[in-house]
Amino acid sequence: MPKEIAVPSRTKEILQKYDFSFKKSLGQNFLIDGNILKQIAGAALMGPNDGVIEIGAGIGALTEQLAKTVKQVESFELDGRLLPILDETLAPYPNVTVHHQDILQADIRQVIEEQMKDTDEVAVCGNLPYYVTTPIIMQLLEQRLPIKRIVVMIQKEVAERISASPGTKAYGSLSIAAQYYAEVKTVTIVPKTVFIPRPKVDSAVLQLNLRKEPPCQVDDEEFFFRVIKSSFAQRRKTLWNNLQHNLTGKDKKNILESALANADIDPQRRAETLSMEEFAKLSNHLLAGSF
Repeated sequence: MPKEIAVPSRTKEILQKYDFSFKKSLGQNFLIDGNILKQIAGAALMGPNDGVIEIGAGIGALTEQLAKTVKQVESFELDGRLLPILDETLAPYPNVTVHHQDILQADIRQVIEEQMKDTDEVAVCGNLPYYVTTPIIMQLLEQRLPIKRIVVMIQKEVAERISASPGTKAYGSLSIAAQYYAEVKTVTIVPKTVFIPRPKVDSAVLQLNLRKEPPCQVDDEEFFFRVIKSSFAQRRKTLWNNLQHNLTGKDKKNILESALANADIDPQRRAETLSMEEFAKLSNHLLAGSF
C-alpha cells in the first residue's frame, strides 16, 4: 500500500505530479496531519456497516480514512481538476464514489435512499470551505436528512459561535439554530500550521449529533426563527427595541408587551442573554396573541 495521502511529502508529490494550483475562490486548504484526519473519521463514530457523505474530497486525504472505517463513502467535490487525482489516490478503495457536484445543489436525501440503502446509519463529514460553512451546515440540519451526525472541520471562530452558550459574546442566532437541531461538541482545535496552503486562522472539528426531537416546544418553527433573527438584528439594542423595529411594529406594541410579560422576560434584556427555551416561550406567546 502507498503512503497515506496526508503525509506532507506524498501530498506535495501528488500536487506536483498534477501541477495543481489552489483556487482561493474555492477556499482550498488541504490537511497534512494524518492524526487529525483520523480524529475526524473517529468522531463520526461509524461502524463497518455504515455510510458517510463526504463534503469536499480534495485529494482524498479524509476520504481515505473514512473508506477504511465504513462500508461506503459518497464524496462530493466541486473542483473538476481534482477528479483525475482522486481516480488515482482512491483507486485502492472501491467503496468510494466521487460526485462532481456542489453539495448545496445535491439531492443528498436521494443519494442516501438510492446509494446507501444497504448501510445501517449515515453520517456527514468534511473539511468545509470557510466561505460556505454556515449555508452548508444549516441546509444539512434544516432538511432533516436521515443522518446520525455531522462532523466538520470549520473556522474556529464559526465553531465557537455554533457551540456558544447564552450570555457569551459568541452566542447568537446561529448558536440557537444549530443547537435546536443538534447537540454540539467541539472535538479538537486544528492549528493553521497543518494545512497546505496555510490559512490565516485556526480551525476546529465540530461534532453535531442530530436530535430526534427539538429541545423545546415550538408552535411554529419558521416564526420562532424569525423572532430570533429579529432579536439579534442589532446586538447593542434591547430586546424590546429590536423586536419592535424588526418584527412587530408600533401597531402591535400591545401584543409584544403582553407576550414578553407572559413569557416572564424583561423587555430591557438583550438577545444574547436569552436561552433557547425563553425564545420558544416568547414566540409561542406572540403567536397566541394573534400576531
